[in-house]
Amino acid sequence: MRNLRLLKSLRCSELQGPGTPQCFSVRTDTGTVLIASEYSVTELDPRAGQVMNEVSLTAERYLPEDGSGTVVGIQDLPDQESVCVATATGDVILYNLSTSQLECVGSVNSGLSAMSWSPDQELVTLTTGQDTIIMMTKNFEPIIEVGIHQDDFGEGKFITVGWGKKETQFHGSEGKHAAQKKTIEVQPAMSWDDRRPRVTWRGDGQLFAVSSVCPQTGARKVRVWNRECVLQSTSETVNGLEQSLCWKPSGSLIAATQRHPNKHSVVFMEKNGLLHGDFTLPFGKEQVKVKALLWNSDSTVLAVWLEDMTREEGGQVNTYIQLWTVGNYHWYLKQSLYFGSDPQRAPANVSWDPERPLRLHLVTRGWASLTYDWGWSTDRSHGEDGQDNANVAVIDGDKVLVSTFRQCVVPPPMCAYELQLPAPVNLVTFHRQPQRTNELAALTADGHILVYGQGTGDQSDPTARVGGFRSITHAPQLKTTYRVLLDQEEPLALRLLLWLRGDVFLGVGGCAEGPSQCTLLILGPSEAQSPQSTLEIKSRVEVEGHVISMCHSSNTGTVALQLEDGRIRKFLWDSLKPSVVGWQDATGYSINFPDPCVQTALCTIEKEHLLGLTDRSHLFVDDTEVASNVSSFVVYDDFLLLTTHSHTCRCLRLSTLTVKGLQVALAADGGQNDQNDETLRRVERGSRIVTVVPQDTRLILQMPRGNLETIHHRALVLAQLRKCLDSQKFREAFECMRKLRINLNLIYDHNPKVFLESVETFLRQLDSINHINLFLTELKEEDTTTTMYPYPSNTTGQSAPGACGKKVDIVCDALRCTMESMDQHKYCLSILTSHVKKTVPELEVALQKVHELRVNPPGAANAVSAEEALKYLMFLVNVNELYEHSLGTYDFDLVLMVAEKSQKDPKEYLPFLNMLKTLEPNYQRYTIDKHLKRYRKALHHLSKCGEEHFTEALNLVKDQRLYSEALGLYPTDSPQYKALSCAYAEYLVEQQQAEQAGLLLWRCGEAVRALQAFVGSASWRNALCVAEQIPLPPDQLALLARDLAEKLIELRRYTEAAILLEQYAKDCEEAISALITGAVWEEALRLVYLYNRQDIIETNLKPALLEACSSQTSYLEAQRAMFIRHKTRLAVVRELKEKARLELLDEDVPDCPEAELYSEASSVMSGSRAGSKYSHSNSRISSRSSKNRRKAERKKLSLKEGTPLEDMALLHALAEIIHSVDKMREEVHSLLKGLMLFQFDGQAGRLQQAYGEALQMMEVALPEVWQEGLQQSPAPITGPNSTANSIMASFQQPRPSITQDSETPPPPKMRNGVKWKLSILK
Repeated sequence: MRNLRLLKSLRCSELQGPGTPQCFSVRTDTGTVLIASEYSVTELDPRAGQVMNEVSLTAERYLPEDGSGTVVGIQDLPDQESVCVATATGDVILYNLSTSQLECVGSVNSGLSAMSWSPDQELVTLTTGQDTIIMMTKNFEPIIEVGIHQDDFGEGKFITVGWGKKETQFHGSEGKHAAQKKTIEVQPAMSWDDRRPRVTWRGDGQLFAVSSVCPQTGARKVRVWNRECVLQSTSETVNGLEQSLCWKPSGSLIAATQRHPNKHSVVFMEKNGLLHGDFTLPFGKEQVKVKALLWNSDSTVLAVWLEDMTREEGGQVNTYIQLWTVGNYHWYLKQSLYFGSDPQRAPANVSWDPERPLRLHLVTRGWASLTYDWGWSTDRSHGEDGQDNANVAVIDGDKVLVSTFRQCVVPPPMCAYELQLPAPVNLVTFHRQPQRTNELAALTADGHILVYGQGTGDQSDPTARVGGFRSITHAPQLKTTYRVLLDQEEPLALRLLLWLRGDVFLGVGGCAEGPSQCTLLILGPSEAQSPQSTLEIKSRVEVEGHVISMCHSSNTGTVALQLEDGRIRKFLWDSLKPSVVGWQDATGYSINFPDPCVQTALCTIEKEHLLGLTDRSHLFVDDTEVASNVSSFVVYDDFLLLTTHSHTCRCLRLSTLTVKGLQVALAADGGQNDQNDETLRRVERGSRIVTVVPQDTRLILQMPRGNLETIHHRALVLAQLRKCLDSQKFREAFECMRKLRINLNLIYDHNPKVFLESVETFLRQLDSINHINLFLTELKEEDTTTTMYPYPSNTTGQSAPGACGKKVDIVCDALRCTMESMDQHKYCLSILTSHVKKTVPELEVALQKVHELRVNPPGAANAVSAEEALKYLMFLVNVNELYEHSLGTYDFDLVLMVAEKSQKDPKEYLPFLNMLKTLEPNYQRYTIDKHLKRYRKALHHLSKCGEEHFTEALNLVKDQRLYSEALGLYPTDSPQYKALSCAYAEYLVEQQQAEQAGLLLWRCGEAVRALQAFVGSASWRNALCVAEQIPLPPDQLALLARDLAEKLIELRRYTEAAILLEQYAKDCEEAISALITGAVWEEALRLVYLYNRQDIIETNLKPALLEACSSQTSYLEAQRAMFIRHKTRLAVVRELKEKARLELLDEDVPDCPEAELYSEASSVMSGSRAGSKYSHSNSRISSRSSKNRRKAERKKLSLKEGTPLEDMALLHALAEIIHSVDKMREEVHSLLKGLMLFQFDGQAGRLQQAYGEALQMMEVALPEVWQEGLQQSPAPITGPNSTANSIMASFQQPRPSITQDSETPPPPKMRNGVKWKLSILK
């Protein structure tokens, strides 16, 4: 839905060459134009307005001096710095532009009718007067010469497979009579046809087409040849085919013209010669002739050069150039250039620029050079209020197709309405004044501006019907037709137009005579009385440079201009003397675009800025580039919406950003990894923004093929919702959220405090039970403003904390209280919903309310019956669950009411209910609770049923393990309490908690059983207390003490065992022996002297000391040797892995099966094939027992050399050695004191030295074994939120060569603060 807008036009008419221009070629490297006339070749620079080179063709007798010669082709050859000229007499001339030498490189006696170079300028084809084609290389070496007229169809001849005759085939809309149609004779070419061949190449240079007049029929035929000049196909017979021919550069179609009996069309052919589509020219069948068709270089615009067939009174003819584009299979006439009837103003030749697709060159017969630069633009209305219809105008010849996207979205070429104008339209502009933005003005090719405004009367009635259908939009009415008073002969007197206010227009003058001058025109109604309204120039402002775009801000009134070199200017149009000033920042520094932009818009980012988008997709804010992949953008209100070449649509709030922040936001991947990023949305490839519907959430996009899509961008939706919620427009917000599937929790989460204060307003606005129920059923505990719809990171959310407690309960209670106070009968169903939706559903309360409705039916008109309420409740809750909850109320009337509405069989529930009714109330409730598996409640009711049911209660306690609850239901002095305590104790013994069982038994008087429990748990203190309480005789007490001591010795609790043996068994020798066995040297020595048993020192204590010293020394030596061995092996393993990794980095693809073992993405992290034999075995046994899994883990960390995780196993082994040696500090300290006391200084000194050296060696080795960064090295970032770039970046980060794994042990911490050395041994 884009129009072609003239950005710049340049006219050079100061020069007058010899003769009349016949053809020209554009030099892409210098921008000059090479013009050939019947006398000479002239190189003209249109920008400087001067002749660069000129060479005479008559002086060398290539052309006759009388001016009757003809140049049939001219081509610039940049590689040879020459220009090639072909004359009708048969000469091919090469003119060297650097040396100014003229050379005839070939001559054809029969003359030449056309010359065409291939797009790569490797080949040149010449058509001769004998109707032959000569193909030559770029060095003019002949390749082949063939005749144009061939009897054969070509290599692409269609194959007939014999599927019947034409008479038996289906003929579509032509009907069966088409089979009897006789072949119509081919009509000869038109009388005005010059009968010269036309040659055109495909864009890739592989094929070329030749249109020529067949000598037999006199009609034109098109033949397609390949690069080797071999005929490929011949066109079907086309009556009325004319001479113009042009192959679309993209290669799909060949354009030609055809004159039908009732119309004049541009037709398209495929390379096989068959017709494929057409469009009709807006002229009568005998009104014009097409002189040429020209595709631009990117195949988006087709130029049609036409000339009237009937001459005026003075023998003059009118000339036109039309620019056509296609979209959604419809051809639009975008621009019409009318050159009048003056033969000197008529174009002599027309050509598109080969490098700039939208630049059109033409040379008139009067030697005037015209250059037009076009640009794409979307003409949309710019209103920001709800009255603006989001209009978009599309030019189609003398029609303006207007789509009003607020009312309807119809795909082009359809529209909401079309405006028929008396002449072709060149420009459309909408009114910029607020409240009038639906009005538009159109500039026609004959120099008139037609103003359309909203109509009055019946058409404004929204209920008016047309043809039985309700009209949702009405075409504006023509208000005024202005004639523009401008003295300019060329087409497009105005090339840019803005409708500022009232009847004031701002335009830019058409063709500029100089390379660096332009005129701004403020147009207003003429005060002179005339039969036709006119616009005259109210003010004229000269601008240094060519203005290529203008934009206006309705908020500030600023008009910004952009010049062709990217300079930005501000036009002060509303002052007494309009003027143009530079665009400056706050410091007064002049700001310009680095590159010219094809689209501009004003916006406010802290202050007013000018946005610009270049044809290379770079987006600028003033002189700062903020993005480099933008395909389209639009500024709406406070938002910048743009589409990117990564197929996303971004929507950013400008008021929360700075220019730097905008640059960072657009460069940060757009949050593509965050599914809750409201600023980004994925769109179809190639989507472009058409417009935004003001005060709405709709964004209109156009796809590359032309169809439209409407999306509701999340950022626009949430902004609109937040605005509605802030202004408490709950119904509008609810409808929007419901339609666009936004979670309704946002209504509360946006501002809980305000919502709770406005519950009544919320209910009155919704005024729908279904809507209230929908809101309640969607409630959940999460805060959607932090999860689903977080505020953008650079904004501050308005969400305020609500009341303390669970959100769902708070909202349900608040709504229920308000509804009950407003009208509890009307909101009955919603009240039930509020009970059911609480975190702990209050089904009993809801059922009770339904029961009340049944018992006391309300008399209100809007009240809900009990049946309806129960039916709705069953919709919310599973019927079986509802039945059970009704049963839990112990109300049989309610149970029957629910059961009757359910699908249950009465035979299933009636006997059960009847049985319950016969039971005692407490036992009845016990039975119900047990049926509902509410065992605690059942136990509570059963405890009230008397002693006769205690056995049943005890069984229930044992089955459901309700011991603690049961103990609280009976008095502590009752036999039931004692029985429950004994049962609980048995259960605790089974659970290996014998000590707690003993406590229970002890307090309930079961001392003997308590003693057994304490003995079993080795709780010797409690056991001795119970034994004293029984009481036990002294001999049995001594035996009990010995039994307990044996258990404690087995548990390595030697000190406690010694206490029992000494104090209760009265056996000091056994007590001392136990202490010596446990290496408690000081306590053993105390008892020796306490009981005067010094003989034990020599017999037991000293030998034990020496033996302990020897074993400790041997253990230290073994641990030290093992530590050194593991440490040395770890260094070797690391060196091997680092070497292998470096070798693999130099190779492309490793072939060895252990390749991944040494890579940075090794098998340790990815579970790849390096550890396959281990990982496979682990997965095979992982479903067995935990014992097997532990065994597999131990096998995985094997110390066997060469295993994949040998380094990990070595680290674990070293850590265990350090831990075991470090925890010997207290034991060694005690042993050293004992050795020193009994004069074993030598042994003590050696032990102290050995232990100290071991500790020092391990402490020194810690930094070497646990290298720095081993634990902090980041693992590769993977997962659902990762991108390919982030994963590759994480793998490329330098990491230690050691294999990483989650089982890597942390470096052990040594307890250097523990004092163990004896200074007297130093």
